[in-house]
Amino acid sequence: MPSEEEARTAPGNGVNVNAAPTRESSGQQNGSSHDAVSPVSQSQPEHQPPSSAPAPAQPPREQWGGKYEFLLSCIGYCVGLGNVWRFPYLCYRNGGGVFLIPYFIMLFFTGMPLFLMELSLGQYGAAGPITVWKCCPLLKGIGIGMLCVSILVCLYYNVIIAWTFYYLGSSFQSPLPWSCDAPHNIAFCGNKTNVTQSPSEVFWNVKVLGVVNSEGLHDPGPVRWPLALCLLAAWVVIFLCMLKGIRSSGKVVYVTATFPYFVLVVLIIRGATLEGSLNGVAFYLTPNWVNLADAQVWNDAASQIFYSLGIGVGGLLSMASYNKFDNNVIRDTLIITIGNCATSFFAGFAIFSILGHMAWRKGVPVGQVADTGPGLAFVAYPEALALLPGSVFWSILFFLMLFMLGVDTLFGNMEGICTAVMDEFPQLRSNLKHKTLFLALLCFAFYLMGLLLITDGGIYWFTLIDSFSTSFGLIIITLFMCIGISFFYGVNQFCQDIVDMICHCPPWCTKLLWYFKACWVVFTPFLLTFILTYIFIEMYRTSLTYGSYVFPIWGKALGVCMGAFCCLQILIWAIVAVSKESGTLKERFKKSIRPLNSWRVNNINTTSQEQHVEPQRIDGPFTVNLTDADFTAMNWEAISEA
Repeated sequence: MPSEEEARTAPGNGVNVNAAPTRESSGQQNGSSHDAVSPVSQSQPEHQPPSSAPAPAQPPREQWGGKYEFLLSCIGYCVGLGNVWRFPYLCYRNGGGVFLIPYFIMLFFTGMPLFLMELSLGQYGAAGPITVWKCCPLLKGIGIGMLCVSILVCLYYNVIIAWTFYYLGSSFQSPLPWSCDAPHNIAFCGNKTNVTQSPSEVFWNVKVLGVVNSEGLHDPGPVRWPLALCLLAAWVVIFLCMLKGIRSSGKVVYVTATFPYFVLVVLIIRGATLEGSLNGVAFYLTPNWVNLADAQVWNDAASQIFYSLGIGVGGLLSMASYNKFDNNVIRDTLIITIGNCATSFFAGFAIFSILGHMAWRKGVPVGQVADTGPGLAFVAYPEALALLPGSVFWSILFFLMLFMLGVDTLFGNMEGICTAVMDEFPQLRSNLKHKTLFLALLCFAFYLMGLLLITDGGIYWFTLIDSFSTSFGLIIITLFMCIGISFFYGVNQFCQDIVDMICHCPPWCTKLLWYFKACWVVFTPFLLTFILTYIFIEMYRTSLTYGSYVFPIWGKALGVCMGAFCCLQILIWAIVAVSKESGTLKERFKKSIRPLNSWRVNNINTTSQEQHVEPQRIDGPFTVNLTDADFTAMNWEAISEA
């Protein structure tokens, strides 16, 4: 009976066949046999057999307008809010400059190898996070899991952009509404003895969040309509920028990916001229070597690498799928990952130089004014900017930078979702009206779901989703991706695919592949297992909190369910893939890890000349069941002997 097996190369009984000379030679039977057959740079058969019902033509896949559009899109996707509000805090909390040692070790042994794996997989397969697993149908659940993680990230990430919009609009007031110069803040600034909150904390908790009106996770309260309008504006911006796919977002990143660097340089120059700035920088970088023995430091380094590089969410894979086939992914990996980490380190000087000035003005240690996450971006840093001459200008500049950082990251996540869906339903890609309607419905659905996060108690739901959406579920997804490509698809075949893409592979690329190969097989899975174990231990030992509020058990259980739902997709779809096959359990497993014939079969990006492929003898069982795919996928030669 026809099954998914018909989409693969059918075995013959000692019959000579002219296989279609695809880059994904049918000799790929399992991970161990991938080395025997080198992919061929051609996707069309040498002699096309007559067909009474030709397959409908697939709409052409978009490509980046240029090499720099892809690089800027990836840099914008990776360089996000975490580089500004999370890395500097982690650095000073975990031993200052000492934190850079585990940080770069995790970069070289987990970040870079997984980053290259995603880029290479997307570029070679020219497909999104779901369809690309034609290379190993057993692991299709990895793509579904990536999609689930990306949906959760998009749900809460645009709320940050809505907060940024609110602060950006408020920054046009003089004096700033969270500064001591504002008339309504005299009570908070005049009497220092009885004040427990600064004006910026009051503005954040009362005016923006309204969290003082909520008792906790169970009491979300009403929607805060000023934030609802900001959230609507944020989704409208995302919709307009992504309306024409990478043709529009690829142009927008020329501004959104470069503007934050301009702002960081300006803030560093301004911070260097302030009194007390050196104290802030010293606090940021002073090494404490004892911290290297703390497992928490290594876990923080690994989590920051994942958080900032956007690994395992599907955005990288989707953006790489629009590359030209011969793009040098190794070079891009080095540029983007090192550039991203350098930006994080660079941003620390902009943050702590100005926080050092604020600590000097208040006469307190820098540690009392330093914070992380929303507390840094919307409380500590705005308060520091309010102390500067021309505070309105600096505030506008800072929140414009946050907006650009957030939008770029959201582009990548949304691209991952859209590419995954449109690859599964190609008619959306070919019909602009249907594509526009789909994108509009997607953005509107995210807007409606995001309203929960901008209620009075919305910050509690925001913290819950933020804590668990990219926690253990993301690590499990990337771990299975690494193991699946290395041992099921075959690490040697994967390295050969990369060499095939880089037509003129420089010697340094070939040498680096040996390093990446060792990481994929040994170091990266080991480190991911260590991180995963530590996350589970910490999850069991500690409670989830926001300020003084401790999340209830049912709230934490809900977060665990969110993470588990994402990674359980791997098991569910693996069972589906095995159940579609025939034979014993072992035979079904072997068939389900065999690449489909359609794996990279429509290679529209290559222009290499056709190559002659010698007839290949395929050994198979005595009984052969033929399907229509056997006659459309290959030419059968006349058999002269019985």
